[in-house]
Amino acid sequence: MQGRTDASLPRPVVFGEVLFDHFPDGSAVLGGAPFNVAWHLRGFGLEPLFVSRVGDDERGREIADAMADWTLDVSGLQRDPDRPTGEVRVALTDGQPTFDILADRAYDAIDPGTAAAAASARPAGLLYHGTLALRGRTSREALARVREATDAPAFLDVNLRPPWTGRDDVLEALDGARWAKVNEAELLDLTGEDREPGPAARTLAERHDLDAVIVTLGADGAIWSDRQEIRASAAAVEGGDIIDTVGAGDAFASVCIAGLLRGMTAERILQTAHRFAVEICGIRGAVARDPDLYRRVFRDGR
Repeated sequence: MQGRTDASLPRPVVFGEVLFDHFPDGSAVLGGAPFNVAWHLRGFGLEPLFVSRVGDDERGREIADAMADWTLDVSGLQRDPDRPTGEVRVALTDGQPTFDILADRAYDAIDPGTAAAAASARPAGLLYHGTLALRGRTSREALARVREATDAPAFLDVNLRPPWTGRDDVLEALDGARWAKVNEAELLDLTGEDREPGPAARTLAERHDLDAVIVTLGADGAIWSDRQEIRASAAAVEGGDIIDTVGAGDAFASVCIAGLLRGMTAERILQTAHRFAVEICGIRGAVARDPDLYRRVFRDGR
């Protein structure tokens, strides 16, 4: 169970997929970028609403139980009587993951009316979503309804996953966002500019009227760029043993969201986000169940 709640912070709404990552050794670990982000935010003491859909199956019940144990709000979690809970088969090569994302899962059919009702129950300070759940027409409509219901600024976590998520879909989603997080390869794909990530990020911000583009650079850290200049950068930090990198980007995004809601500077957000991502690379899977890990993230990052 996570620690103390900071009720003074605005509520983030997190929309998208939840699934199980199945590893070559036979283990199955809870995952899905939006779920990971919601889990981390709760660990940080925020009260996120996670809007998603699971199957009426054993895996779906495991997800609901895990959320309840972590005191993560389950009011936005829908049950699907026909489609199974999401599943991804993960292969690891030198610690780097590749993903086989199974089709026609419950999160592809998030009910728009139910999602909007849950999201409008309380004021929202920020709306986070990725791109994978937008592969389903029903879930795309659900996100549009949640946007209308919350009227909250959007943080888009870009995740290009051919054939499920294409460049044109992401470019359209960028037009509705205030902040966007991308990696270096995605930045090149979206801008078509083979140049340094700082100038390319400014181009992306200008084209889509974004307040900031956050570019993750793996072991080299990250940069935070707005339409005028590179506002902050973070060099790599020393870390422990790397178990796997699954969920590192989600860990990074969660700190960016928490930092924005806390009013932290871009420099401090990047430093804290990179440090937390390194911590997550030291465990199997994408989320931790140790409340002390979450408590020290912002305590040590201030």
